[in-house]
Amino acid sequence: MNVEELLRDALREQAAEQPPAGPGFADWVLAVRRRRRNRRLASVAAATAAVVAIAVAVPLLDSGKHDVRPSGVVEPERVSAHPSQSPPRDLIAAGSTALAAYYVPTTVKRSATEAVSERAYWLLDRKTGKYVKAPRWSVVAVAPGMKTAAVLEKTLPASRIGLLDLTTGKVARWIQVDHGVAGLAFSHDGRQLVATTYGENPDQMVKPKGSNGWSGKEPSSRTGFYVFDVGSGNGSWSEVKLGGDANDPMGAGFINSRQDFALTRDGKYIWAGNPMGNIGKQFWDLTGAAKPVPENAKYLVWYVDAWNSPSGKLVAGDFAGEKWRTSSYVVDATTGKKTEIHGQQLLAWADDKSLVAWDIGKGAKESEYHQRLVLVTIGSDKEVPLSGFRKDSGTDPDNSSGRWEPVFAER
Repeated sequence: MNVEELLRDALREQAAEQPPAGPGFADWVLAVRRRRRNRRLASVAAATAAVVAIAVAVPLLDSGKHDVRPSGVVEPERVSAHPSQSPPRDLIAAGSTALAAYYVPTTVKRSATEAVSERAYWLLDRKTGKYVKAPRWSVVAVAPGMKTAAVLEKTLPASRIGLLDLTTGKVARWIQVDHGVAGLAFSHDGRQLVATTYGENPDQMVKPKGSNGWSGKEPSSRTGFYVFDVGSGNGSWSEVKLGGDANDPMGAGFINSRQDFALTRDGKYIWAGNPMGNIGKQFWDLTGAAKPVPENAKYLVWYVDAWNSPSGKLVAGDFAGEKWRTSSYVVDATTGKKTEIHGQQLLAWADDKSLVAWDIGKGAKESEYHQRLVLVTIGSDKEVPLSGFRKDSGTDPDNSSGRWEPVFAER
């Protein structure tokens, strides 16, 4: 019996033991969350660069009306795991989600007190099922089916957005912009692309006097967002001032140096995190007008990457209280009821009961920084390893350890 068969059997065994799910973390490790909380108290913005990879469906570039699915890379429900690989070389996937890309962040020093966080990307080759380095891009957002990606070139903010055909590896179209872009996110249905604009590179870093570590350059230079129709490439820009939070005006200006926008699952609102705000998030309509938190988005946590389940009934929550090293919560989107689940950080939904998560090593290797990708299931104590462990870099003062960060997409 080979590894794939063993994994399939393990998943079937899991499913058989599950009770029905009761009603019920532009790319964040627990260390980042812990540092973020400290910086909120000190009003220092985080410098963590995150690729917002939303589980979406992308239309054909020439129509904008039809979803695209891959042909032959992976089967829809198959688990593809490589527990010995870190970073991964071969496809990692589970259920409806796949590791479409990953990036390795590196702190590049410009002087004793200034630096920039840069990413090196590896994208999934759809023909071979292997990850291939893509040194041209500084930001990548992958749409579902892993056929199309939105990309930015190395200099940020960028003056154009590329729509990359992941089958050929060539840019199918360029979208020129008047306001520099440094963040990208597809809508859930893939028909729209949100591009976050900045006056300066949001990944610039500074070393405060007396500190051994780097922080994001303050204040944030975020200016607003574009919403593009992917099929036609048409779109418009909306200005969003740093003080424009309808929910928490006093905290609105203290966002992270990189704080990208994204669309809510229903596509009605733009939203982003606000670490200094009382509710931790802000919402706008598609024209940039500030709005209160929508009822169906009140339990979203901006730094938890998984967001809503495929059915929309559950929301991926933060770590589970005193069990922050090993467990998280899923939350009923209507009632707010919490259900504990294994996993240090929830990254992407595989289906309505299972998620891909970071989890830590056990025994002598137990460390909040020593993590691997696993498949976890609501109501089960079992987990399926998907990748090898990332190296422990918790003591790295420059935050330039080169640990890889996943980019997931619906397949």
